[in-house]
Amino acid sequence: KIFMNTLKYLQSNEFLLDVDLWRLFANLEELNKISLSFLKSFFETVKEHVSKSDCPMDFSSILRKFFQGDLCQTHQIYCLNYTSAVFYLENLRQREDFGIYLKQWCEQNERCKRLHLPELLVAPLHRLTRYPLLLNNIWKRSTDETEKGFIWSLKEKVEKSIRDLEGKVKWLDNFQKFRQLQEVIIWPQVWDRDKRFFVPEYLKQSLRENSSENILSSANRLLLHEGRLTLAESTRLLDVYLFLFDDFLLITKIKRNKKKYGGSDTGLIPVCPSLAPELQSFVREGGFCTVVDQPIPLDRLTLRNIDPIHVTGFSLRNAFLIQHENRYRQCIAVFLLQAPTETAKKTWMSQIEKAISNYTTQHETKKNTAFCFPAESSEI
Repeated sequence: KIFMNTLKYLQSNEFLLDVDLWRLFANLEELNKISLSFLKSFFETVKEHVSKSDCPMDFSSILRKFFQGDLCQTHQIYCLNYTSAVFYLENLRQREDFGIYLKQWCEQNERCKRLHLPELLVAPLHRLTRYPLLLNNIWKRSTDETEKGFIWSLKEKVEKSIRDLEGKVKWLDNFQKFRQLQEVIIWPQVWDRDKRFFVPEYLKQSLRENSSENILSSANRLLLHEGRLTLAESTRLLDVYLFLFDDFLLITKIKRNKKKYGGSDTGLIPVCPSLAPELQSFVREGGFCTVVDQPIPLDRLTLRNIDPIHVTGFSLRNAFLIQHENRYRQCIAVFLLQAPTETAKKTWMSQIEKAISNYTTQHETKKNTAFCFPAESSEI
């Protein structure tokens, strides 16, 4: 509330007017109000029981009012906004004026107890996960069977609500990450990637409309592993960044832009906090990733270990080879990659092998399901 009220005060004095209060704090005021109301009602019942020893401890009406009312719903609204709030905050912290607001106006306040805004924003998420523990403790100490049954069913509903919320938050987080990857990864046109292909100018626009960028638009796709490696070409070593998804491998080369990411030297650098730290740092410096070749489907990928004795003459260490095959099992591309350490190499090979295995298993299951006919009825 210190951070929120201070920002309101500054905006009333025409400072930080472009900062969106809702994007940072969502429905925090409503959440504070209903949480406080629940606690007051809860402790009133306890006080009544203590002051009147013959008064039964009746929590049912309070629990029904709040847990079947707005208590969980307001938490869910806040939690669903949390990922984008952290993302938005990370962008704002790059600004000098916003940094002064955070450090000098808020963090030095004694009531913040040296906590920073990201540490405080996560608190309502922790509060929500503790409600089932509270309900479980009340259920254990309840003596009335009817009340016990009601509290238990309420606890199960709250737990289910939290599980559903976790799924939604993960989906949103994944969606946010892939949306940024779409901006970071550049897909060159086929005639730029390979000079063998000639396309007349009048056809280029229609081919551009069938862009490969949409390949990352599916929120159901998962990014399993990523990182920087070195690609050995015929005359040089090239810095590359690999993205291992649950259905294909993408090899990109690292490029640096003179201007910061977003096309402006003074603009904010929007970096999703769920991106790998190495990629976050790289994007902030104005870097981007250009696709080297077409994505390699996991069912067309062959992985080979390279014995050190075979590549020492090329000054390569911790090397492994990725082979891309077409549907006729012909090799159409080969990538000789070098990891920074032997451990990193083993991790990459293990992750790729595991991804191929999972992909193959899933598709075999789908095939078997598609060709599985129901048993013939004895009545036919």
